[in-house]
Amino acid sequence: MVARGGIELQFFVLKALDPATSYSSCYVLVDDVDGLYEAFTTGLREARGRVPSRGIPRIGPLRDMNYGVRQFVVVDPGGNYIRIGQPIAQRSGPRVEDAGRLDRSLEAAVTLADSKGDAEAAARVLDSAMAADPDAPAAIRARALILRGDLAFRTGNTEEARAFLDRAAAIDLHDADRAAVADELRRAGELEDALR
Repeated sequence: MVARGGIELQFFVLKALDPATSYSSCYVLVDDVDGLYEAFTTGLREARGRVPSRGIPRIGPLRDMNYGVRQFVVVDPGGNYIRIGQPIAQRSGPRVEDAGRLDRSLEAAVTLADSKGDAEAAARVLDSAMAADPDAPAAIRARALILRGDLAFRTGNTEEARAFLDRAAAIDLHDADRAAVADELRRAGELEDALR
């Protein structure tokens, strides 16, 4: 049982259940997804010393989705995907204008990784798009490199994850770019903590 901020969660695992093959999922709509994400990650850091980003259980990054919600995904000890989101009229905060193939590929990679659980396919999509669009705007390249580092981490390749995060950190971002990629920069920080 985990209690945090008035929320009590209890997890039960069935003896014959293989969490890695679970296909159960639900979507929970909330009024303050940012606050709930902060409560979950803070509680996990306090209870486990870190936020689990791979394996089972795990919590995914908070992000705006192109279908009009701001969400994160929790995979519980039973392998159930619990998407927790809040409808948004538009992306919260500034958005980088569509920059072509790499920007579109980012959306596809996020869907593959977070909704389909296929980090390897998401990595292939991003690798191809980054090679084809090396001159994309700085904020788009930073988003792609951070996601690619996240995908490498999820698949257990920590050295590759560090290399992608280092490349992202080396990009010179202006204040407007930093505002546009604030969620990704927070995720990079979480990954850096996990890689220590």
